[in-house]
Amino acid sequence: MFRKTIYTTILAMSIALTGCGNQGLGMLGNVMGNGTTGTGTSTSGTGLGGVLGSVLGGVVNANTAGGLLDMVIGHIKLDQSALVGTWVYSEPGCAFTSENLLAKAGGSVAATQVKQKLASVYSSLGISSNNTYFVFDQSGRFEAKVKGIPLSGTYTFDSGSSKLNLKTALFTIPAYVTRTTNGLSITMESKKLLNVLQTVTALTGNSTLKTVGDLSKSFNGVRMGFDVVRYQ
Repeated sequence: MFRKTIYTTILAMSIALTGCGNQGLGMLGNVMGNGTTGTGTSTSGTGLGGVLGSVLGGVVNANTAGGLLDMVIGHIKLDQSALVGTWVYSEPGCAFTSENLLAKAGGSVAATQVKQKLASVYSSLGISSNNTYFVFDQSGRFEAKVKGIPLSGTYTFDSGSSKLNLKTALFTIPAYVTRTTNGLSITMESKKLLNVLQTVTALTGNSTLKTVGDLSKSFNGVRMGFDVVRYQ
């Protein structure tokens, strides 16, 4: 009962801190248009990070359908059928490579900080729910647009490691898939994310590069990318 109470409190704080993203979806016929990024702002307290880090170890074995542990790559096992469909960008994505690193980073506080920084980057680059989406079919083919720039090819997904490989004619994008409360999170190492951003945008200046690089250094084991929701 005590553990359940602690976990409920943590989850409530996590939801309050993370905030709500704008998930209003335009018609896919308008995906080439520009829009504002659908990411809400939220406030984090450094004190909560310490609380999360100290108590997370007591709830890492909790059987949850969503929450902090969903940010750990591989915690929730997904199969390829979970990917099939059309997924539209809702807000920056964040995941951790292990429960230990999630606890050390401060859980939802770290995720909130990463998402806030990425939201600023994505907004400056013009990435929004109006021009960024992913489509996966059952035969292993995908289509996507990031800032309206088309990508297509084949994909493979390993349910054991949650690893997603997006293979185009020119390059392969290694990524990871985790489940979120509202959909999925497609994340990757910082260098791979930068490669994607450089490919689909006229990325100039050191500020954007430095922001993404600093995030990976500040939060060990973090993966960054895109939270997506299913297109209805």
